[in-house]
Amino acid sequence: MKLVETNKNRKQATISFGIGLKRILCFTSLTIVLVAVAISSAPQNTHSGVVTPLASAKLVFDGEPECLKVARENGDPDTGPSAFLLEAPSGCVVPAHSHTAEEQMMVVRGDVLTGMDGMPETVLSAGGFAMMPSNVMHWFTCKSKSPCLMFVTFDRKYDIVWAKPKK
Repeated sequence: MKLVETNKNRKQATISFGIGLKRILCFTSLTIVLVAVAISSAPQNTHSGVVTPLASAKLVFDGEPECLKVARENGDPDTGPSAFLLEAPSGCVVPAHSHTAEEQMMVVRGDVLTGMDGMPETVLSAGGFAMMPSNVMHWFTCKSKSPCLMFVTFDRKYDIVWAKPKK
């Protein structure tokens, strides 16, 4: 009789172990699938970083205004966000204009007289910051004796609208 009970207990233990093993395998499989889905749906960083020493920046005259040199540092201004290095000689005036994009500017070197509609003009020196909201007229002039250097970013596609000269 004990032999039958022992076999019966073994059979129940085997059945319990089998159900437990199936649950563990099912849970493990489900976990693997969920992790794989999470990894595949995570945003992929396809953009490589950018490192440009100042001496390597390719500053070129870009047209308007004639005194301003520009180096595109990152992004594509024709399609989305972008960053630029700007160099303006002493006395260079960038007349009133606006952009659809929000513009942020940080002065790296020099004294830059910065103005924007609704705010008093302010002279910014190295480390000075300005944020020009979308479609707000703004302007600047390099006031220092040596060239002014600024870092400028745009949060979307670049465009420029020059203010109409006052008559």
